[in-house]
Amino acid sequence: MTRIYALLIMVLFFVSCNTKKSVIQTTRNGSYSSVSQNKNNSSNKSQTIEASPRVKVTNELILNYIEKYKDVAQSNMMNYGIPASIVLGQALLESGYGVSSLCIQANNHFGIKCHNDWLGESVRYDDDSAGECFRKYNDPKDSFQDHAFFLTSRSRYSSLFKLDYKDYKGWAKGLKEAGYATDPQYPTKLISLIERYELYKYDIYINKKDIVRYANNRISNETERYVVSKGDTLYSISKKYNIPVEELKKLNNIFDNSISIGQSIIIK
Repeated sequence: MTRIYALLIMVLFFVSCNTKKSVIQTTRNGSYSSVSQNKNNSSNKSQTIEASPRVKVTNELILNYIEKYKDVAQSNMMNYGIPASIVLGQALLESGYGVSSLCIQANNHFGIKCHNDWLGESVRYDDDSAGECFRKYNDPKDSFQDHAFFLTSRSRYSSLFKLDYKDYKGWAKGLKEAGYATDPQYPTKLISLIERYELYKYDIYINKKDIVRYANNRISNETERYVVSKGDTLYSISKKYNIPVEELKKLNNIFDNSISIGQSIIIK
């Protein structure tokens, strides 16, 4: 009987040593993929990223998120005409209140996918379909800025910029109609968040004459674009294409000198 017990213990030991563990890894191009990795396999040199632990979403967590990003939301409103309430509401919804895997691991607070004009880092994430390509940012503020670029550089959102700056309900409904989200309840959820946390109080008066609207940009089928690469500046792009920096800023709704890798810049 003693021998039988000893044999069983040895079998259990060897089985546990060979148990495989599911992890998430980042590939060279930054995409996430699910793999099986042997605990004792030291030859696998892929960088691994632990799946984000489930975090209980509390009222305090949401209020802290709002406090952390309200200034950048108001800055986007001043520079691009997007209501701060919409910026914060979308960020809360799309980032899972700041604790989603996409938000934590890729600094993507708005669920913006790669699309054809993105040449920056990217990650793979299951959304409407399995393994979809999403943009990855070095800093959360880059995500907020790219959100502004995204809305101001696509004609399907141009009608939103004609709304009153306090009309967050019109913006919420318009975003859904323009195809930002597939969830039919998206406007309701967005409006509910804005009203529950009084995000509309961050909507500050803007003079439309001081905001360069996308609707007024010279954009047509003949528009030429340049995708920002590492080391590019507005000045270097202006020299390369013989166009004044101020003209570049006007065409692209840029109000400072910040540009991001992968950003699509109108040059003509």
